[in-house]
Amino acid sequence: QLFDWHGIPVAQALLTRRDLSDRHGYLNIRNTLLGLLAAGVIPIINENDVVAVDELSGGEVFGDNDTLSAMVANIVDADLLMMLGEVEGLYTRDPHLDPDAKLIPKVERLNDEVGAMGGPSWSDMGRGGMATKLEAVKRATASGVDTVIAGGRTSNAIVRLADGESLGTQFPAATTRLESRKRWMLSHMDESDTIVIDQGAVRALVSHNRSLLPPGVVETLGEFRRGDIVSIVGPDRGQIACGITNYDSDEIDRIRQMQSTEINDTLGHHYGDEVVHRDNMVILS
Repeated sequence: QLFDWHGIPVAQALLTRRDLSDRHGYLNIRNTLLGLLAAGVIPIINENDVVAVDELSGGEVFGDNDTLSAMVANIVDADLLMMLGEVEGLYTRDPHLDPDAKLIPKVERLNDEVGAMGGPSWSDMGRGGMATKLEAVKRATASGVDTVIAGGRTSNAIVRLADGESLGTQFPAATTRLESRKRWMLSHMDESDTIVIDQGAVRALVSHNRSLLPPGVVETLGEFRRGDIVSIVGPDRGQIACGITNYDSDEIDRIRQMQSTEINDTLGHHYGDEVVHRDNMVILS
């Protein structure tokens, strides 16, 4: 209702850790969330509690929304993750037990000393607690996302934080999103899984920040599946980029040199106009 008053459409997404650990699930979720945002729709994300409760013994739960928020922030390349709760931020000691505890305005680097300030997490199912929040902060900042822990009851906290005001405890990103994404892709890439592109596609990717479309594909090398991280090379076999492919290698061989409008008629399905979307690609040359 709150969003409706402002004329903003929303969509609910219920996720489990298993959804994000599966390569196809990860790619589908990323494309869906980015597509919703591009269309002006605000995704409202929560854990799928019905499924997650059945999966508790297998370690499939996120552990409250803290970890979930950090993972989603990474998926959508968020500029800022706001973790709003009962406390105003990270204190030197538990402010509920020690009235002399001091709010820490900024933490440049998470270490054991900072982690000890979080104390134990206070829940049977991993729900809540500063320790849980700090684990989520560590995940988010390592992915290149600036993060803040602040009080949810602070007046206009979201708007003020988005405007750059210093509230709560600030945790600057430990790296850039590009460097984080590059390291992740390179560490998971199999160089035997390769897409060879023509010179026109090289220019489109490197000089014009474009996605890789079927007309620019010359051939594929190796066998790979949708969601795999592949190497993208030019006519001279020099590596240009790496990225997450939207299609299996045999499907790419069938649609290469075609227009994107012909994908569905050729394959009988359509995972996107792009062989590799720009948002899922890192330029290396």
